[in-house]
Amino acid sequence: MSMLLRMVNPKRTIEIGVYTGYSLLTTALSTPPDAKKEEGSFDFAFVDADKQNYGNYHERLMKLVKIGGVIVYDNTLWGGTVAKPDGEVPGCKREGKVLAAEFNRRIAADNRVEICLLPLGDGITICRRIS
Repeated sequence: MSMLLRMVNPKRTIEIGVYTGYSLLTTALSTPPDAKKEEGSFDFAFVDADKQNYGNYHERLMKLVKIGGVIVYDNTLWGGTVAKPDGEVPGCKREGKVLAAEFNRRIAADNRVEICLLPLGDGITICRRIS
């Protein structure tokens, strides 16, 4: 993620969902000294929050992130379950599988963003806002 941040060189960032704070620390350490972390027109957003609200976060971020800005969503492969038949997914992971698959379909059809889903960790989806 730090390489992506250095490529984007964001001045204004936002993070939704801070578990241990690792990604927030990575963001803070990878942005230039004159970067501002405040509400407004953001260059970069990272989302790792409650999965049932990813669609809501996406809509809100489409208003907050400027055209050309980047939004990264974590856990979009949900442990690989999104590619497995329902019968092969443990009961405790089924709801997350459904939520992740629905979100993936939603942003894949969103013509306001270009996306790239990477099979890193639990899956991350990088969106670049194009309109």
